[in-house]
Amino acid sequence: MNKDFAFTIKNISLDENYHPSDSTRATTNFANLARGESRQQNLSNTLKMIDNSFNALAYWDNPKGDRYSVELEIISVDMDVAGSGETFPSIEILKTNIVDHKTNIVDHKTNERIEGIVGNNFSSYVRDYDFSILLGEHNKGQSQFSIPDNFGELHGKLFKYFVNSNAYKGHFKKLPVICLSVSDNKTYYRTENQHPVLGYEYQPNESSLTEQYFKKMGLQVRYFMPPNSVAPLAFFFFGDLLNDYSNLELISTISTMETFQKIYRPEIYNANAVAGHCYQPNLSNLDHSLTQIVYDREERSKLAFKQAKFAEEHFIKPYQTVLEQWSANYAL
Repeated sequence: MNKDFAFTIKNISLDENYHPSDSTRATTNFANLARGESRQQNLSNTLKMIDNSFNALAYWDNPKGDRYSVELEIISVDMDVAGSGETFPSIEILKTNIVDHKTNIVDHKTNERIEGIVGNNFSSYVRDYDFSILLGEHNKGQSQFSIPDNFGELHGKLFKYFVNSNAYKGHFKKLPVICLSVSDNKTYYRTENQHPVLGYEYQPNESSLTEQYFKKMGLQVRYFMPPNSVAPLAFFFFGDLLNDYSNLELISTISTMETFQKIYRPEIYNANAVAGHCYQPNLSNLDHSLTQIVYDREERSKLAFKQAKFAEEHFIKPYQTVLEQWSANYAL
């Protein structure tokens, strides 16, 4: 394998005491929650929502709805380019761990930890650069929107290189699953395919730019609306989503990522009406409920451009020649 890049993987617990590091993107779901006066209450409420959602989906042998809790780890991936000794924060993802508070015959509590799924949330400065700077510069002065031929190529290859690296394989047993919101400019149609945990599958009327971008990362996508949910979620994965992961693993991703979506996109995921056979997500939907969790969506959108400039100044420009040569020669 190419020796120009070396990855360092660090992990930290996402709990009530979490404070974002200096290298964490401020728009990342968990980092955005952990800011301001309400940070600790935000985190506490979010973790309770995740646990409640998990137990509602994992209802078998769980009469009181309190058998499980979810522990979250933030996985930060730093990349050393060309042996420079300087690292760039390339990727941040989440890992779920499931705690089973099951009771044995003599009524003593035993806690079993079950490994969940890695991926879930996906954070990348290079993706910020691609969408906020590269795409904008390409369309500047153009009458019709278009996408550069190489859009997402470098990012996709870096991600695949990381997933196939010894660093990844040494830390994680299974390939990642990333879970995102549906697109508000697409229409989704419910199929007859129903999974006991993922729920009804939906099909979009056309491919989205996000789908195409993640495809360059080697990821397929399927859309499912889990039981108790009001809108489908987008699941990006390698391999076979329905058979490569256990029900509890899938529930850990659903409960975690739908909770984030209820906070950040309540118009879709905390709507008061459930998606029907033909579903058009609407961010202007007034018929929705708000969570008791404080965040600033306007600030969040403004920060994306700052993050894109950070990637440009600290990664794209300093290593442009190395990155272009590596990308041109990359073959998995």
